[in-house]
Amino acid sequence: MEEKEELKIVKGIHHLGLAVSDLAGSSSFFCDLLGWNKVRKIDDYPAIFVSNGRIMFTLWQTGDGSTPFDRNRSIGLHHAALKMDSKEELMKSYKNIEKSDLVHVKFSPEPLRGGPAQHMICIEPSGIRVEFIWAPE
Repeated sequence: MEEKEELKIVKGIHHLGLAVSDLAGSSSFFCDLLGWNKVRKIDDYPAIFVSNGRIMFTLWQTGDGSTPFDRNRSIGLHHAALKMDSKEELMKSYKNIEKSDLVHVKFSPEPLRGGPAQHMICIEPSGIRVEFIWAPE
């Protein structure tokens, strides 16, 4: 595929903004279960920004009457895939997540399309699908 010169100016994603139905639960998922830090709080929206030092998610509380995302019928974020440093870190994250009553594990770490990459998916407290993936470099 031919690489366009103008695309090289994009260096990555600065942050990903997520509309959440349970701001406290979603914040707890990232901070308490994954060890991320709260880097900002906005009371009048309300919102909480969380980061692990490499990635930042901005979590924005939805209002009453919000509807859950249907990955087969809705337009928007299908899932967020978080790259893990090692297979051990993937397993460590899985063990932390599976203990939580607020998170639903869709499947535990398994080979991705025959491996050697491994991945898992869970549903965080606001219903957002989060994938954790480790792939050898």
